[in-house]
Amino acid sequence: MTSPEIASLSWGQMKVQGSNTTYKDCKVWPGGSRTWDWRETGTEFPSSTVEYLKKHGIDVQVLQTEQAVKEYNALVAQGVRVGGVFHSTC
Repeated sequence: MTSPEIASLSWGQMKVQGSNTTYKDCKVWPGGSRTWDWRETGTEFPSSTVEYLKKHGIDVQVLQTEQAVKEYNALVAQGVRVGGVFHSTC
Protein backbone atom coordinates (compact mmCIF):
# COMPACT_ATOMS: atom_id res chain seq x y z
CA MET A 1 0.00 0.00 0.00
CA THR A 2 1.33 3.44 -0.89
CA SER A 3 0.92 6.71 0.94
CA PRO A 4 -1.44 9.21 -0.71
CA GLU A 5 0.00 12.49 -1.96
CA ILE A 6 -1.23 15.75 -0.47
CA ALA A 7 -2.75 17.16 -3.66
CA SER A 8 -3.27 20.73 -2.45
CA LEU A 9 -2.88 22.93 0.60
CA SER A 10 -4.34 26.35 1.20
CA TRP A 11 -5.42 28.18 4.35
CA GLY A 12 -8.07 25.99 5.99
CA GLN A 13 -8.20 23.40 3.20
CA MET A 14 -6.29 20.29 2.23
CA LYS A 15 -6.99 17.78 -0.53
CA VAL A 16 -5.53 14.29 -0.45
CA GLN A 17 -5.10 12.18 -3.55
CA GLY A 18 -7.76 9.47 -3.70
CA SER A 19 -10.19 11.24 -1.36
CA ASN A 20 -13.18 13.39 -2.28
CA THR A 21 -13.09 15.07 1.13
CA THR A 22 -11.71 18.56 1.67
CA TYR A 23 -9.99 18.53 5.04
CA LYS A 24 -9.21 21.36 7.41
CA ASP A 25 -6.90 19.08 9.39
CA CYS A 26 -6.09 15.53 8.42
CA LYS A 27 -4.24 12.33 9.15
CA VAL A 28 -2.72 10.38 6.26
CA TRP A 29 -1.08 6.96 6.16
CA PRO A 30 -0.27 4.28 3.60
CA GLY A 31 -3.62 3.53 1.99
CA GLY A 32 -5.79 6.28 3.41
CA SER A 33 -6.68 9.55 5.05
CA ARG A 34 -9.27 10.98 7.41
CA THR A 35 -10.16 14.10 9.32
CA TRP A 36 -8.00 14.82 12.36
CA ASP A 37 -10.49 15.35 15.18
CA TRP A 38 -8.65 17.38 17.82
CA ARG A 39 -10.98 16.04 20.50
CA GLU A 40 -9.23 12.67 20.14
CA THR A 41 -5.68 13.79 20.87
CA GLY A 42 -5.58 17.54 21.34
CA THR A 43 -3.79 19.82 18.92
CA GLU A 44 -0.28 18.60 19.66
CA PHE A 45 1.26 15.20 20.04
CA PRO A 46 2.63 14.55 23.51
CA SER A 47 6.40 14.18 23.76
CA SER A 48 5.77 10.63 25.01
CA THR A 49 4.23 9.74 21.62
CA VAL A 50 7.22 11.16 19.74
CA GLU A 51 9.60 9.31 22.07
CA TYR A 52 7.67 6.05 21.59
CA LEU A 53 7.84 6.32 17.80
CA LYS A 54 11.55 7.12 17.82
CA LYS A 55 12.23 4.26 20.24
CA HIS A 56 10.64 1.91 17.72
CA GLY A 57 12.81 3.20 14.86
CA ILE A 58 10.22 5.47 13.29
CA ASP A 59 11.58 8.78 12.02
CA VAL A 60 9.55 11.72 13.35
CA GLN A 61 9.65 15.28 12.08
CA VAL A 62 7.69 18.19 13.49
CA LEU A 63 7.52 20.96 10.89
CA GLN A 64 5.43 23.98 9.90
CA THR A 65 2.57 22.71 7.69
CA GLU A 66 3.81 23.96 4.30
CA GLN A 67 7.25 22.46 4.91
CA ALA A 68 5.72 19.28 6.33
CA VAL A 69 3.60 18.79 3.19
CA LYS A 70 6.64 19.34 0.95
CA GLU A 71 8.69 16.82 2.93
CA TYR A 72 5.82 14.34 3.08
CA ASN A 73 5.16 14.57 -0.68
CA ALA A 74 8.90 14.23 -1.44
CA LEU A 75 8.97 10.99 0.56
CA VAL A 76 5.80 9.75 -1.17
CA ALA A 77 7.43 10.48 -4.56
CA GLN A 78 10.38 8.31 -3.50
CA GLY A 79 8.00 5.44 -2.70
CA VAL A 80 8.48 5.71 1.07
CA ARG A 81 5.54 4.51 3.16
CA VAL A 82 4.92 7.58 5.28
CA GLY A 83 2.19 8.99 7.46
CA GLY A 84 1.43 12.45 8.73
CA VAL A 85 -0.84 14.64 10.77
CA PHE A 86 -1.46 18.11 9.36
CA HIS A 87 -3.09 21.39 10.46
CA SER A 88 -3.99 23.47 7.41
CA THR A 89 -4.03 26.66 9.48
CA CYS A 90 -0.60 26.39 11.14
